[in-house]
Amino acid sequence: MTISTSPGLHPISATPDSQPLEYPSTALEDATDLYGERLIADPYRWLENDRSEAAANWVNQQNSITFGYLDRLPFREAFRNRISELLNYPRISAPEQKGRWLLFSKNDGLQNQAVIYIQDGENGTPEVLLDPNHMSVDGTTRIGALVFNGDGSRIAYTVSKAGSDWQTIHVLDTETLAQLSDAVEWVKVSNIAWFGDGFFYSRYPEPRDNDSEFSSSNDDHEVFYHRVGTPQCEDRLAFRDENNAQRFHTIATTEDEQFAVLYVSDRGKGADGTAFSVMNLTTPNDGFRAVWTTFDDQMHVINSVGNKLLVSTNRLAPNGRVVLIDPLNADEANWETVLAEQTDTLDAAATAGGKLFATYLHDVQSRVSVYALDGTLEREIELPGIGTAVGFGGELQATHVYYAFTSFIAPPTVYRYDIASGKSAVFRELDLPFDPTLFESKQVFVRARDGTRIPAFIVS
Repeated sequence: MTISTSPGLHPISATPDSQPLEYPSTALEDATDLYGERLIADPYRWLENDRSEAAANWVNQQNSITFGYLDRLPFREAFRNRISELLNYPRISAPEQKGRWLLFSKNDGLQNQAVIYIQDGENGTPEVLLDPNHMSVDGTTRIGALVFNGDGSRIAYTVSKAGSDWQTIHVLDTETLAQLSDAVEWVKVSNIAWFGDGFFYSRYPEPRDNDSEFSSSNDDHEVFYHRVGTPQCEDRLAFRDENNAQRFHTIATTEDEQFAVLYVSDRGKGADGTAFSVMNLTTPNDGFRAVWTTFDDQMHVINSVGNKLLVSTNRLAPNGRVVLIDPLNADEANWETVLAEQTDTLDAAATAGGKLFATYLHDVQSRVSVYALDGTLEREIELPGIGTAVGFGGELQATHVYYAFTSFIAPPTVYRYDIASGKSAVFRELDLPFDPTLFESKQVFVRARDGTRIPAFIVS
């Protein structure tokens, strides 16, 4: 017995023993919504109530069909064992450096979640900072953002449970590794933006009851400032837009804590871009000043340069560019071009050691260039091969940066890049269950029928 997945595709066996799959029927309800003048049916709306007995029964029936099929596959266990064997090696992230501290994550191989480590200097001994695998019985508690404060004495981090989008912010002392009393709740779609002895964050109002925590609409996304060591009820409201309840408001601060940058996105209208405003934190009683007010273009403040902002954007540049904007004279006509748009797409831009690092996508592989902050090209970084590189950010006084490189034949490997010499070296050697030197990756190009040149890879 076979079934066809769709017209024109080869039929597949229904089950390992060739028995037909009998899917449970899914109930339809008479639910509709009026959008403008058009009535749209929504017959499966009842499944959105994830706490209902009907939805739970439907999920159980679907799981029974799925795992009933998978459990009878004769090759499944051997496949699982081989994949587990190949994945069972330590995977380490590129470290973030703040002063003397290095912060990174490491998965020993088959752990559900990576463990967060902190290390005193490059030659220090790594110490466990946070282990999410031990934060809940089922291992579903997750660590999100981890952000150093200005002098590296504190780390604020987010925790979410059981796959929830709701997060709680906690704070650690880097010297003692002790957790402080802070617990900032009802956080969602938020950065942690340090300023002085506290940080800005974004949150929603506390749900009215427990049942609405995961199912009610989230409206009125606000920005608050929390001072470390004080209760959340004393947090100061920094921004609220009463007229646009569906907009997201997230905030960041520049490395020198001179500026707070407020990003606004309009999810209700499906806009892809970001508006942003700026507040000068060194000016008493200063408020947010609009820099870009529409939602058609992407805007990201990389850092401050003097009293101006270094911004990556796709405004009038689909492949991306970098401009310098004076918040006090922010009209687009006054923007200064630092990196003009190129034929390659600008994937990321970061500063470190007084340099601007730009990562471009060239024929489906990373290309990284180092510029002076005025946009003068200084060098191209020689990467270990054809693949993807991420990282390169650091502090203004940094003498080196870290990045992770991976390819079809190279697992994620951390490199240390020396800014003065322009040389890269492996920072942490990997102990692998296979020998990657036995494989070779080549990039080739093929032509589509319309003449388009398409990059492809051959691994042998």
